[in-house]
Amino acid sequence: MLSLKTIKGYKDINRPKRLMKYVLIWCSSGQATIVVDEKELTVKQNSVLTITSGQIHYFKDIRDAQGYILEFTLDFFCKNDSDIELIFQNGLFCHFAMNEVIPVRNHTFLDGQLRTIEKELAEEPYQYLISVHSRIELILVEINRSKILRGDEIWKPDALFLKFLELVRSNFEHNHSVSRYAELLHTTETRLNEQAKSHTGKTAQKVIYGLIISEAKRLLTYEKLIVKEVAHKLGFSDPFYFSNFFKKYTGQSPKSYQSRYAL
Repeated sequence: MLSLKTIKGYKDINRPKRLMKYVLIWCSSGQATIVVDEKELTVKQNSVLTITSGQIHYFKDIRDAQGYILEFTLDFFCKNDSDIELIFQNGLFCHFAMNEVIPVRNHTFLDGQLRTIEKELAEEPYQYLISVHSRIELILVEINRSKILRGDEIWKPDALFLKFLELVRSNFEHNHSVSRYAELLHTTETRLNEQAKSHTGKTAQKVIYGLIISEAKRLLTYEKLIVKEVAHKLGFSDPFYFSNFFKKYTGQSPKSYQSRYAL
């Protein structure tokens, strides 16, 4: 549910991986190039990169990079709606491939919090998990402040929309309708569409399609599944229909995409 390792001490750091955890990479010195899904990003001294649960990532190039890699599950961090909103505030951990490198103004504070988390996890004093949770909150607040100070717009997501995204991600194989997701979330289809429009400018159904396409890309490139298997995992009974769906939204067939990007 929670781990913290140094960049130098992280096993198989160059091997592509897909974790059902939220990953925060802190570079205190040097630099490293990290691939997240189809995107290459370079973290440099006193900068941070956040990776959403389920994204494929690996270190492509490390140039004397020092720092930490913090991994935690949604269940560990999100105890209430405020936690859910904080983890996604200002696009920190974003489901829509908007990963970015963020320079941190108060880097001494952030580095200190990570060092304290490292000590807490090693020694496990009384109520250490409560302490660690609070320190992760402080880290996310500090990163948010750095984003705002550089001129980013403040974006505060609604917990309901984020619960919708997480529910879609954990139910791909069922191919639920928007109305079914509304039922599971104890809300209405109208409200889900309002939330989706407010946050993305798209309907809830279009948001679902976008998440399906992202998942299909990962299954094709990382797990190297054949088209029929990918279609089944994503709730499509007809592989041909899935292939047409994929090509409509990406401009290429699943096989072509896989041959070009498979890891």
